[in-house]
Amino acid sequence: MVTRLNGPAKFSIFLCMFTRKLDVRRDTSQFSLKSAVMGGRMPEASAAGAQDFELYLNSIRRFTEEKLIPAERQVEEEDKVPEEIVEEMRRLGLFGMTIPESYGGLGLSMEQQVRATFEFTRASCVYRARFSTTLGLCSQAILFNGTDEQKSEWLPKLASGEATASFALTEPQAGSDAGAISTKAVKAGTDYMINGQKCYITNAPEADVFIVMARTDPETTSAKGISAFIVPADTPGIEIASWDRKLGNHGSHTAQIFFDDCYVSRANLLGGVEGHGFKNAMAGINVARMHVAATCVGQADRLIDMGRDYATGRIQFGHPISDFQAVQHMLAESYAETLAARSMVLETARLIDVGKRPLADMSSCKLFASEMVCRVADRILQIHGGAGYMAAFDVERFYRDVRLFRIFEGASEVHKMIISREMLKGKSVR
Repeated sequence: MVTRLNGPAKFSIFLCMFTRKLDVRRDTSQFSLKSAVMGGRMPEASAAGAQDFELYLNSIRRFTEEKLIPAERQVEEEDKVPEEIVEEMRRLGLFGMTIPESYGGLGLSMEQQVRATFEFTRASCVYRARFSTTLGLCSQAILFNGTDEQKSEWLPKLASGEATASFALTEPQAGSDAGAISTKAVKAGTDYMINGQKCYITNAPEADVFIVMARTDPETTSAKGISAFIVPADTPGIEIASWDRKLGNHGSHTAQIFFDDCYVSRANLLGGVEGHGFKNAMAGINVARMHVAATCVGQADRLIDMGRDYATGRIQFGHPISDFQAVQHMLAESYAETLAARSMVLETARLIDVGKRPLADMSSCKLFASEMVCRVADRILQIHGGAGYMAAFDVERFYRDVRLFRIFEGASEVHKMIISREMLKGKSVR
C-alpha cells in the first residue's frame, strides 16, 4: 500500500532536507511543497501553507546571506555563477516555484513568488537570472499552452532544475516589435525546418532546451503568423555564439543563436497549433514581469542598506554624513519609493491570485519598480561620493546591473503604451 503525503507534510520534509543540506536526489518528489488548493487561479497550482511558507522564506534568507552575497565578487570576476550554488538553488526549489506540484514544482501563489523574490534578490540579480528563464517565460508557456505530452515531458525537468530553459524571441530587427520576427519554420513533411537568428538570449550558453519563436505563416507580417517550438539545445542545426560582453550582470550570459536547417518534429510545436506563438509568449512574459518588478524591490532594499551603512560610518566635518539633511533626504526618498513599489507588487500579485488579469497593473509594477531602482542606485552611489564609482564598493556593480531592468521584459516606453491602452479601454484604478 502506497502512503501519499499531503502538501504540508511534503513541505516540511523538503525544508528539513534543505536546511540539513542532505544530498537529496534531484527527482520531482522533493519539490512537492503545497497545501491549500488555489482553485482556478493558476492551472493546477496550489500554495504552501502560511506557516510552512514562512519557514521556506527563512531558508531563502539564510541562503542569500550565507551563500549568495559572500560569493558576489567571485561571480563578478569569473563571470560565472559557481555550479555548487546552482545546485543549492535546485535543492531549494527555486527553478520550480511557478510549476504545480503535479509536475514536481513548488506551486507557489503569485504573492508567495514575489515575496520569495524580494528575499533572494537582495543578492546580485545574476543569481536570479540563472533560473529566471526557466521559472517564468519558458515553464509558464508550456504550463498554460503546452499539450499534455509536452507538459509531462518538460515541466518535471524544469521544476527540478535538471534542464535549463531559454526563451528565444529577440532578433536583430525584432525586439519590442515581436511581429517583426523573421526566423522561419517551414513545413518539411511531418516536421518543421527552422532557419534564422536570435540575439541577446539569456541563458543560451547554459540552456538544455529553447522555446523558439518562428514565423510559420509567410503570408503575414504580424504576430498572428508566429508559432512557438520546444527545441532541445542539442538539436542539429543550432549554433550558439560566444556569450556577449555587457555593461553589467556579469555571471549571467546572453548570446546569439543561429538556426541553419534545424529540423524539429511537429510534436515540438508548442500546444500543437500554429499561429499561437505570441499568445504563448505572453503567458510567460506577464509572470516574468511581476518577477522583475519584485527583483527591483529586492535590489533597492539592498542598495538602501549600503547607503545607510556608508552614511553612518563616513565622517566629514566631524560628523557622520547621515547627520546631513541632504543625505537623509536621499535615503528617505529611496525608502519611500521602495515601499511604494513593494506595495504595488504585492497588491497586483493578490489580484492575480484571485483570478484577475490586471495588465495595466502588471505593467505599472514593472514600469515603476524598474525606474525606481535606477533612481535609488543613483542616490546611493551619490551618497558614497567618489568611493561609489570604485569597483571596491558593491554599489558600483549594482548601479550597472539595475540599468537593464528598464529595458528587458518590455522597455519602460512599451509599458506606458500598455497602461494607456488599458486605461482607454475603460479600465480604472480600483
